[in-house]
Amino acid sequence: MTIWNLGSINIDRVYDLPRLPGPGETLASTRLTEGLGGKGANMSVAAGRAGSRCAHIGAVGPDGDWCVERLTEYGVDTRHIARLGAATGHAIIMVDAEGENAIVLFQGANRAIADEMIGAALAEAQTGDILLMQNETNGQAFAAETGSKLGLRIAYAAAPFEPEAVTALLPFLDLLFLNEVEAAQLEKATGRKVQELPVADILVTLGARGVRWHGADGVRELPAPRVKAVDTTGAGDTFTGYVLAGLDQGMPMEQAIGLATRAAALMVTRHGTADVIPDLKDVRAFRP
Repeated sequence: MTIWNLGSINIDRVYDLPRLPGPGETLASTRLTEGLGGKGANMSVAAGRAGSRCAHIGAVGPDGDWCVERLTEYGVDTRHIARLGAATGHAIIMVDAEGENAIVLFQGANRAIADEMIGAALAEAQTGDILLMQNETNGQAFAAETGSKLGLRIAYAAAPFEPEAVTALLPFLDLLFLNEVEAAQLEKATGRKVQELPVADILVTLGARGVRWHGADGVRELPAPRVKAVDTTGAGDTFTGYVLAGLDQGMPMEQAIGLATRAAALMVTRHGTADVIPDLKDVRAFRP
């Protein structure tokens, strides 16, 4: 089977700081690193490193050829990534001494993906494949409706969070990923508790406390391994990619979540984003 990911591709510029700056404050960075990122690219890499076939649907600009080459090197199917005139998306990521981050996004080519590109990619999909999306590209509603008609399992990572984007997709979703803040925002926007939403499985990440799973058998909280975080950037994306890879490979949800929490825990012990997402061998050998 295949995970089809309509996802962003960004050039990440990561600045290490002693702490995150306040309004109007200037701080000197102790280190600058540049690498491949974007929630979509991160999730594609994670799914691929977890052992699944992942086909990325997206776009880069004239400055983004190396991003596509890097994804290819990481085992992602990049045939459906377009080269457009708009600049490649990029992110400015500030990381403090405790591993917490603040991020500024420039969307660029990620918001210039034509419906025709999405349709051409999904024409190759098979019933039972997974379609993954995040809120860093355009075309989500078209992709969700098209994927649903084709019998794909529709998954959505609702970040950056916009209530209108999530509510528009709810009728098509089989699996929804939220963090704790996003879950509260969605409840306020819809006037419904998370467990009342018409989605078969909803995973609410709780940071170091683990994951709350809303499924057919009720609500369960599953713990995460305890580690010393140095950089939380990309941990949620790693979790999402690993969960979907586990499901793609036939794991029950609880087992897929367990694998994904280990991958995310290992991820926060590393500096970087897509380039340092752990592979399956590392995750299985990980002893927190």
